Amino acid sequence: MRLLEGQVALVTGAGGGIGRGIALRFAEQGAAVAVHCRTSLEPAREVAALVEGLGGRAVVLQADLADEAECRRVVREAAEWGGGRLTALVNNAAVQPVQELAGMTATDWRAVVDTNLTSVFACTQAAVEVMRERGEGGSVTHIASIEASAPAPAHAHYCASKAAVVMHARSAALEYGSHGIRVNTVSPGLIDREGLAQGWPEGVERWQRAVPLGRLGRAEDIGDACVFLASPLASWVTGHDLVVDGGISARPTW
Repeated sequence: MRLLEGQVALVTGAGGGIGRGIALRFAEQGAAVAVHCRTSLEPAREVAALVEGLGGRAVVLQADLADEAECRRVVREAAEWGGGRLTALVNNAAVQPVQELAGMTATDWRAVVDTNLTSVFACTQAAVEVMRERGEGGSVTHIASIEASAPAPAHAHYCASKAAVVMHARSAALEYGSHGIRVNTVSPGLIDREGLAQGWPEGVERWQRAVPLGRLGRAEDIGDACVFLASPLASWVTGHDLVVDGGISARPTW
């Protein structure tokens, strides 16, 4: 039996990149997948078509998760599509602008925090309500980042939001555990994407020299971690941050 057979999952920000990799891995392991996107509607439809090509079920749901009401709507629609069930939520949707603190405004700050953190709070709260009503338990996985503990220049709002995401998961694990709902985070390192090596060649070269496993991450690597955390194999894992970074965090900084 596949690891997620019979599950209904919502993956936010699944139109491309890491979200796409998560959605496809979930489908390969038997989950029906609600593919969320904000603006990338055609790529999300492509992901849904790939899921169906694997013999799975998929639906595309569009919403701006910086809006709390939209978070609740998309969770509700995913559960209705799933026949009243939602067994897994992956909070992947995020933005990562590059901006120095010196010129950052409160509006700039809130745009990142609302998308990366407040959406996690609202989607999780809504999903847990569905899971509690069904009484089946479930899993919630937030996509954090190694920048939650190792900040990068011009990423202060992003780093702060991801650090908060890690602590939200630990707090939620504490409060929701009695309902059989597990909450964890996955913290990726540098994940390859189209155009990355051309747009940031010096950074990619530095990473490949430094990382013990000798390569950039792939979206599927994060998908595999999320499958594990949503599966029965992780039935006693909650409040945990699973770092998936090729070993870069193990390198000394001196």
